[in-house]
Amino acid sequence: GICGDNHATCSVYNQNMAYGVAPPHLGEYCINLGECAEYMFDHNIFQENLVGVDYCEKMVAETNPGVLDQANRTPSPNADAHGYKYIGDIMRALNPLAGEFYREALQVSRYTREMFCLMEGRHVHPSTLYPGGIGCIATVQLFTDYYTRLMRYVEFMKRVVPLHEDLFQFFYDAMPGYEEVGRRRVLLGCWGALNDPEHCDFTYANMTNWGRKMYVTPGVVVDGKLVTNDLVKINLGLRILLGSSYYEDWAGKEVFVDKDPLGNPVDVRHPWNQHTIPKPAKRDFNGAYSWTMSPRWFDGQDHLALDTGGGPIARLWATALAGLVDTGTVKATGHSVVINLPQTMSKPAATFEWKIPYDKAGKPLSNAIERNRARTYFQAYAAGIALHQIEKALAEVRAGRTKTWEPFKVPKEAVSCGWTEAVRGVLSHHMVIQDGKIANYHPYPPTPWNGSVRDVYGTPGPYEDAVQ
Repeated sequence: GICGDNHATCSVYNQNMAYGVAPPHLGEYCINLGECAEYMFDHNIFQENLVGVDYCEKMVAETNPGVLDQANRTPSPNADAHGYKYIGDIMRALNPLAGEFYREALQVSRYTREMFCLMEGRHVHPSTLYPGGIGCIATVQLFTDYYTRLMRYVEFMKRVVPLHEDLFQFFYDAMPGYEEVGRRRVLLGCWGALNDPEHCDFTYANMTNWGRKMYVTPGVVVDGKLVTNDLVKINLGLRILLGSSYYEDWAGKEVFVDKDPLGNPVDVRHPWNQHTIPKPAKRDFNGAYSWTMSPRWFDGQDHLALDTGGGPIARLWATALAGLVDTGTVKATGHSVVINLPQTMSKPAATFEWKIPYDKAGKPLSNAIERNRARTYFQAYAAGIALHQIEKALAEVRAGRTKTWEPFKVPKEAVSCGWTEAVRGVLSHHMVIQDGKIANYHPYPPTPWNGSVRDVYGTPGPYEDAVQ
């Protein structure tokens, strides 16, 4: 599980806005390094030890023995990079517990978890994260310990990316029509991640600007096009709908926020104004049948049932289209994301490029394979950002700027929000403080977006949409 860290981080961002505090640059770099380690850890263990089972020899032998025969005869185009001569060899390496690559990935998950703990203290519920910064002791030794593990991961990525490229392309070639597996209209949401302390002051007034300076760019992507990357517009478009949920409507209840800090009107269906009033009932698929509400994003005309694509595909797609990120190790081009990884112990420098996927007819493509492919590339992306952040952090330490936390005071009144990307996708926290106390607080992680049920307009959520 990784939910504890993701929510702790987003809660800190939310409270930073409410309390009017921004961490010292070094504190923010340390938080970013912890979050990068979380992405590297979780995407690795999920991709190789969970998703990988779908493509392993034992699974394919039982479900598609003819495909396994073909895999055993098909040379791996990138064998020189990853070491497996045939596609069938990759499949055998992914066999649970017995496969060589499966076991190696378990070891990788160990040292990436160690990287996380160096910054945030405890996995998966951080012990060093709090409003105003972070409590780790930022020394050259701390960053050296992180760096040595990071470079092992960078070397690992130079095998992982070409390995998965070979495996996924094989399934496209061996099983015509596979691109339709898990396919859904491109309705992707990304709330951005990894703040740049040179721009982020956590104020709502400047949220549009510092949101666009994130190292993962926020954005709503509809039918392959970027609708907006403005966090203020994203925030104001949020709607929490009912329709098939075990809750009473809150129409007529207290409206906590009628205007945002910039004076924009706030809808009664916004998380700031949500009331949670349980109404248990017998399951009725023509009425109420779930405890999940239905988050939607209103584009001015439609309430869109956005999905996260598991996280990485939305992050890469929004970042690529925006074309804003450029750290040297990672660059968004407007149609792709280029990742530059340096020389490591036994492998030369390498460059990988994730490209926005399209089907054979030229239509934007979000399906099972592309979501999995994006996860692999985002592992390399997170490593690239971590390389950039650790150099920034070391520069702060060498300059004598070792403070990682700023004090704060809880105000009498405040309206705030926090934005990040959980490993599986969008995560936002929304808070209202009245008379020095929390009057309303609602977090929205990826699960209610992906697992939402039919709303009041009859629109199903992504999971339900996929099985209709």
